[in-house]
Amino acid sequence: MNFQQLRSVREAVRQEFNLTEVANVLHTSQPGISRHIREFEQELKLDLFTRQSKRLTGLTTEGKRLLPIVERMLDNAERLRKVGRDFQSEQSGRLGIAATHSQARYSMPHAVYDFRAAHPEVMVHLHQGSPKQVAQLLLDGTVDIGIATEALASYPELSTLACYHWTHMVLVPKGHPLVRLQSPLTLERLAQYPLITYEPGFTGRTNIDKAFAAAGLKPNFTLEAMDADVIKTYVELGLGVGIIAAIAHQPERDQALVALDGRHLFAANITRLAVRRGEALRDIAYEFIRAFAPPLTREVVNEALSLGRDTASEYRIRGTAMERHLTA
Repeated sequence: MNFQQLRSVREAVRQEFNLTEVANVLHTSQPGISRHIREFEQELKLDLFTRQSKRLTGLTTEGKRLLPIVERMLDNAERLRKVGRDFQSEQSGRLGIAATHSQARYSMPHAVYDFRAAHPEVMVHLHQGSPKQVAQLLLDGTVDIGIATEALASYPELSTLACYHWTHMVLVPKGHPLVRLQSPLTLERLAQYPLITYEPGFTGRTNIDKAFAAAGLKPNFTLEAMDADVIKTYVELGLGVGIIAAIAHQPERDQALVALDGRHLFAANITRLAVRRGEALRDIAYEFIRAFAPPLTREVVNEALSLGRDTASEYRIRGTAMERHLTA
């Protein structure tokens, strides 16, 4: 049994059993692919593929059961090679990080700055995307670390670390009727106005929808966007009332807007950092994690990863200060 055989089996499935395409992808000959598959089956004493004449047409029952094992073996082999490459350039090279726009724009800059100051020889390659795209970049091995609020904890292939809690706030233009309220803002009053907030699946939108649904309200979302800067632009134009992450409010830049407390309206959100489950972390990965979330020391990270569930020290952002909370 060898890796050429394993790659031939996996690629045959990926290329829908077209051995000509498999040969092109693996840069070898079609007879060579057929030989690898045949020898693999002979060694296992099993038929993995159904055949019509000499053509592969699908997977047998045994083939369907063994394919995930083949894929895991190849994935683990690639992980071993990657670890070897990483340790050869432990304090240099590239660190890939995937994050949503809100995290990349508002939460990460100071961490990236501090990390680069300590490790000027490391190139930080930053990818931005939706929470699902962040997760996929991690699963594909494109990046080392993923940071997002939504989705990451739902992937069993990823280990997640809770970094901090944050809340939403409400933004309105100066002179808006909500500014003159003498009592705390309510969901009922908020629902009387057109709303502008994040797209579903972005930056805590799930908790916004849950709050209105629990109150039996159907708000009018007139505009949805992926990032807070777009939301604020259209709030300034008077197109609606904005709901954004509190960390995205910048008083010195948002002078045309008035911020209203929304902490009592929507449940707090948790920003999580994720890595691939079971993969050894490089020293520079630990260093970046510590720069992004200071309570997440190497010891805390290793303990959380060994437990195999979402657990870590957390701290809550309150204005510009961070209040640490310990969770089990």
